[in-house]
Amino acid sequence: MTTERIRTLVVDDEPLAREGLLTLLGEDPEIEVVGACADGREALQAMRRLHPLLVFLDVQMPEMDGFEVLEALESDEEPVPVVVFVTAYDQYALRAFEMHALDYLLKPFDDERFEKALRRAKTQVRQEQADSLSQRLMAMLETYRGGGVPESAGGEGEGGSYLTRLAIRSSGRVVFLKTEEIDWIGAADYYVELHAGGKAHLLREPMARLEEKLDPKRFLRIHRSAIINVDRVREVRTSPLGERFVLLADGTKLKLSRSRRDKLQVLMGR
Repeated sequence: MTTERIRTLVVDDEPLAREGLLTLLGEDPEIEVVGACADGREALQAMRRLHPLLVFLDVQMPEMDGFEVLEALESDEEPVPVVVFVTAYDQYALRAFEMHALDYLLKPFDDERFEKALRRAKTQVRQEQADSLSQRLMAMLETYRGGGVPESAGGEGEGGSYLTRLAIRSSGRVVFLKTEEIDWIGAADYYVELHAGGKAHLLREPMARLEEKLDPKRFLRIHRSAIINVDRVREVRTSPLGERFVLLADGTKLKLSRSRRDKLQVLMGR
């Protein structure tokens, strides 16, 4: 069985550094280099057009730096590839990992250090591809059973239905979780954390995108980083300082933003 090669983009404003990365990547049969860019703006356009799965990204560049490129990509709600930052300046390391970089190559690096970064990156890409396959499998099951819409659909489906289950890859297996079993959902960087029956499951999906796929009569985003299953609400409490919190049936206490209070009241009264 042939494994599909990993679409990879190289971004570096230094010609020699760019050529060096291209040479090293060209030696790996699992890698398909789909482009090379010399500045941040060009890189952003290439990511939107080519959809690479892996990017070796310089930090300091003309037009836009590497951090700005990723921020722009995320604000567009475009898929964010696996990123290995490449730079000559170690003071950017912390910021790189805050931007969820998989690795950080400090120039000059040797072949051994590069190979280590590439191995990690390939493992991460393959893991995410497996997760995507799990989602497609779930979509086929949904279609076969006539329940809900495929995972890839957003918001209301053609039949007027919303997502009814999620496929989650965990410890080498796929767990199918019905949305009605979810107690609440928390934001976790590029992932969401699904809480159900005392267990937590990680799913690579932006919070805003998942929110669009859930039934708004059952699920409500009560805060920037939390969505609740309204059926799990036990009570709403007010602190001495006037802040309001939602208490769920399992004892979880979550902050309720002022802008969502009326919506919660309406849903609770349905």
